[in-house]
Amino acid sequence: MSRVNILDFRGENLSKRFLKQRLPRAAETHADVERRVADLLAEIRTGGSDAVKRFTAQFDRVELETLRVPASALDHAESELDPHVRSALLESISRAEAVAADQRPADVTTELSTGARVTTRYLPIERVGLYVPGGLAVYPSTVVMNVVPALAAGAQSLAIASPPQSSGLPHPVVLATARLLGVDEVWAMGGAQAIGALAYGFDDAEECEPVDLITGPGNAYVAAAKSLVRSHVGIDAVAGPTEIIILADAGATPAYVAADLISQAEHDELAASVLVTDSTELAEAVAAELELQVPAAAHTERITAALGGTQSAIVLVDDLEAGIQVVNAYAGEHVEIHTADAAAVAGRITNGGAVFVGDHSPVSLGDYCAGSNHVLPTMGTAAHSSGLGVHSFMKVSQVIDYDERALKEVADHIAVLSASEQLPAHGSAVNIRFEE
Repeated sequence: MSRVNILDFRGENLSKRFLKQRLPRAAETHADVERRVADLLAEIRTGGSDAVKRFTAQFDRVELETLRVPASALDHAESELDPHVRSALLESISRAEAVAADQRPADVTTELSTGARVTTRYLPIERVGLYVPGGLAVYPSTVVMNVVPALAAGAQSLAIASPPQSSGLPHPVVLATARLLGVDEVWAMGGAQAIGALAYGFDDAEECEPVDLITGPGNAYVAAAKSLVRSHVGIDAVAGPTEIIILADAGATPAYVAADLISQAEHDELAASVLVTDSTELAEAVAAELELQVPAAAHTERITAALGGTQSAIVLVDDLEAGIQVVNAYAGEHVEIHTADAAAVAGRITNGGAVFVGDHSPVSLGDYCAGSNHVLPTMGTAAHSSGLGVHSFMKVSQVIDYDERALKEVADHIAVLSASEQLPAHGSAVNIRFEE
């Protein structure tokens, strides 16, 4: 395999500007495809299901008569599900549900004075479109990660879209997982055309109501489509290639670190795998482990390309403090901590989609059975964005309830502030209520 890039930050002034410029990152591809995707979305908006079928034939090479998956296909997929896969999915669902149940915020009423109340309400998004990718892998786990928090939030209507296989249906394990979770609206639609269909809806040969929010990961075309439709619907994020950044010291186990770098590189050739360490001995040991483990992996070619790309690297730093600084500047999707007192170090990671602590909390755990969500911010957006959760499927509304006495207490303040903003009618709207 090609060797991983080495970046030596020792002795450098690790300013925010320096790190922004020098940290490895996958090249953004959304701008390169947005023009083509914009034309496709315009056709979906006017052409409805016929346009979706046409693009499905073009990109997925599948001719479809209908787009909605019949209930009988969902039932069949569940009945044929391998018992071991069923057991694993049910465990994943159970753990995700337990975490989601604790995430739902409660409404709160603030009493500002007698007769002056503001209630903050947390309301579910009514209709949600959940995208489950296909392509290089099968993602029933993404069905779990999308559906469980949406249901916990109280979303009333859920529609799953996933690319069709040669059978004309999404992968049977995806269908079975939808049925296990009680979702009966599943569409054989993938790529940018699926995002357009969920955003705009159609009511020609079939009827698909437009959604209020679209969530779920996808390739560059899906990401570009989500970016373009967000003036019509909410989206969770515009995701880039998946990434892991591992902070490790001399006491880390090289075989574990290498295995975790490889597991992320397995996703696709643009996946980013980054190790940050103050130990040259560990860096050398991990590089040696990669030489051993990569050839034995199922997807050696894909992993080799990802690890050898400019988005992946071993970053050498002066000490643990510098390492923490680098990790926070990177703001990675997945952060692993392999250091002494890993829990304390993890507590100092302020920018990370999900943080995995110690030898026995690999990212693979979070992908499937940790109870956490694996739909996470990428490309440094963990500095300001959150992973998917119950909050993603909720909106906040405030109810203001003042009686006459409470309004009178602040009437003069409103008049002063409205006059200072040269909006005197605002003050008059209050004062008229107290005129004799």
